[in-house]
Amino acid sequence: MTSTGTVKQSTQSWRALVVDDNVDSANMIAAILQHYGHQTIVAYSAESALEMAIEYQPDFMVLDIGLPGMDGYEVARRLHQIPELKDMKLIAATGYGQDSDRQRSEEAGIDYHLVKPIDPENLQAVLELLGRTPRSEKE
Repeated sequence: MTSTGTVKQSTQSWRALVVDDNVDSANMIAAILQHYGHQTIVAYSAESALEMAIEYQPDFMVLDIGLPGMDGYEVARRLHQIPELKDMKLIAATGYGQDSDRQRSEEAGIDYHLVKPIDPENLQAVLELLGRTPRSEKE
């Protein structure tokens, strides 16, 4: 937020994919991203996230770690094996906030680790960092 209490809009618009099996959480994060001007779609399972990522080609994904079946760490590892998605950034949005959880995120190739509930200002700060990060950094 700015000093006047209004939300600062992002000057850059990206394609985002939000992945969370909790429908309310996924939709809330998507609404925040849309408010910031990003084109956003939502997946509610790991399997649909992988399919949608290939089809939609997002610039970044906000990914829940505690997904049933295939967790977010495995989703991240699989995404990194898809050449068309090599430049996509991954942001964990999770209830797991221990140092060991952050380490597992890093090992899985997740760029940023945010703990739920997601603070819109923290999410915006990460998006601003993404704007300063070269897209080809992960080659």
